[in-house]
Amino acid sequence: MPFKTILAVLGIPQTDRDLQTAADISNQVRAHLSVFIVGFAPQPTSRYATLASTWFEQRDWNLKALGETATTVRDKLSKREISFEVDSIYAEVAGATYDIGERALYSDLILMGPDAFQNADLKQQIITGGLIQSERPVLLIPPGPIPTLHPKTVLLAWDSRAQSANAAREALQLLSNAKSVHVAMVDPTATPRQSGDEPGADVATYLARHGIDVTVDALPSAGRTVAQVLQRHANDVAADMIVMGAYGHSRLRELVFGGVTRSMLDEARLPVLMAR
Repeated sequence: MPFKTILAVLGIPQTDRDLQTAADISNQVRAHLSVFIVGFAPQPTSRYATLASTWFEQRDWNLKALGETATTVRDKLSKREISFEVDSIYAEVAGATYDIGERALYSDLILMGPDAFQNADLKQQIITGGLIQSERPVLLIPPGPIPTLHPKTVLLAWDSRAQSANAAREALQLLSNAKSVHVAMVDPTATPRQSGDEPGADVATYLARHGIDVTVDALPSAGRTVAQVLQRHANDVAADMIVMGAYGHSRLRELVFGGVTRSMLDEARLPVLMAR
């Protein structure tokens, strides 16, 4: 699907790099950019800490910084030829999850810029609110690579699960515009009810009907983790992006991820588009 509304979640005080990334990406596809700035309340050191004057002083300082950041962001975006809106929220550490999720309902893609990627609290809330609560795709952008929504080569991590298929559909326009798409499977097994006699053939046929140039790569793990195999293969084929399904569940507002998803969230070295 086309990305017409992009939600960028920013933390404070680190906003410059993520804002620049979001503005550049939105401009690439002429999308409306919705910026949501999250400020966190100071963590109380005891049950009585919220009554201390220092806690209120820190809160007032944070609120002022949040307002100044929002003003600065609006000023910077107003100088660019881009459709945008800016909103902000001041929340407890776990309090922004549902607000992010509500805004994500009206977006086609959520951006997690390099600074947000390195902010553990903000990262978890973007994933929980956007990917799990609202089931919107999230583009993780680690520090280093220059992200693009016009990738030339894409690696699609495939294991014949519904989440992988959903990720492929969410990224269908990206895949269609790419010069090559590698459907990568790690230690695939032929099973009649899932991957069929020839693992990867079904999804390759599906993508080919959309005019997508597909290569199916069956990769041995050879003692490495799936995430390590995928990232190494992405490097070998000079991929600009990895597209993958995310696995996990939300329980009492706590996100539990394991395996490949957790590794990618922590160790991604190039942009990863996740969907469920």
